[in-house]
Amino acid sequence: MAEQGKPIVVGVPKETFPGERRVALIADVIPSVIKSGAEVLVESGAGGGAGILDENYTRKGAKIVSRDDVFAKSDVVFQVRTFGANPDAGRADLGRVRQGQIVIGLTESLSDPALSREFAKCGGSVFSLELVPRITRAQSMDVLSSMATIAGYKAIIMAAEILPKFFPMFMTAAGTIAPARVFIVGVGVAGLQAISTAKRLGAVVSAYDIRPAVKDQVKSVGAKFVELELEAGDAEDKGGYAKAMGEEFYRKQREMMMKVVKEHDVVVTTAAVPGKKAPILVTGEMVKGMNPGSVIVDLAAERGGNCELTKPGETVQAYGVTIMGPLNLPSTVSYHASQMYSKNITAFFQNMVKDGAVNLNMEDEIIRDTMITKGGEIVSPRIKELLGVAQTGA
Repeated sequence: MAEQGKPIVVGVPKETFPGERRVALIADVIPSVIKSGAEVLVESGAGGGAGILDENYTRKGAKIVSRDDVFAKSDVVFQVRTFGANPDAGRADLGRVRQGQIVIGLTESLSDPALSREFAKCGGSVFSLELVPRITRAQSMDVLSSMATIAGYKAIIMAAEILPKFFPMFMTAAGTIAPARVFIVGVGVAGLQAISTAKRLGAVVSAYDIRPAVKDQVKSVGAKFVELELEAGDAEDKGGYAKAMGEEFYRKQREMMMKVVKEHDVVVTTAAVPGKKAPILVTGEMVKGMNPGSVIVDLAAERGGNCELTKPGETVQAYGVTIMGPLNLPSTVSYHASQMYSKNITAFFQNMVKDGAVNLNMEDEIIRDTMITKGGEIVSPRIKELLGVAQTGA
């Protein structure tokens, strides 16, 4: 870490995951980081994918350096995708991580916890932003909500481009054009943003979620809440994240949704459980019953997909229906995704800085819950549990 009396050095390397256009820190947020008592080093070209030039960074007070210097000289490294979320290209950085160095970013640690062992061997401390607890004090650090907002927005834009119909109702000399009907499955942050975007485009929107409590939220953004007579029980964990339900529950849910799906032109699915395969909510039989030209956008494609026919990373046709399985949608809106991510990671960093020095206060649940490794060991109870490791060591 930084020597006493010297500023903390924050480093921002260029993302190396294929197709990743985001950057962990945009130029406009640099002054906030410097105000915390830090010096900022940015790898040359790091902001290029988001349209941010090196000179934008230098004007805001950052220094442009090589990738090797970012890791060699930084006390804290800001990344979008750490090694865990970038296991192939990111492996080259493992040798650059120093003993005691802090790395903050997305880790995918719940999906592939074994990679945490490899990072632990470097001796660095990695913090997973996916594990930020959903508490009021941490709202400004909630990267998952920020990126889900973008995904929900972009899903509707993609559907509108593919659907062979207008979204809004039109009164024309050639007659009245009926509005498109959109059905959102899963009303988390992505689902609510998808509803809002579809409504702004003029569609008639319905939504469903296993949590009856979101009914008022759905109505507040102008959609109809579809009620299925299912007993969901507790559909959230104590951290506010979705829990996986039993297969019998999903079977009954699919049966009841058959008619609802058939009535809509666009279906957007968003149901994903952190670290687990996405549940199948839209079967091939449901797709077969939809009108030709209809569109499904599966936002759970990165977890295997909510639609039985989804192919992650591809757009396919089945029974005349277009099924889209997009990956990394936030990267397609790279500037604003980077802007939101920058605010989140900066707030997280500032929470661990006191009097110009990093203070890893393990009494702070934000720090405690997000720390994956420290001192060569895995320290996260959640990751240890997934690995079947005793709580005394990695």
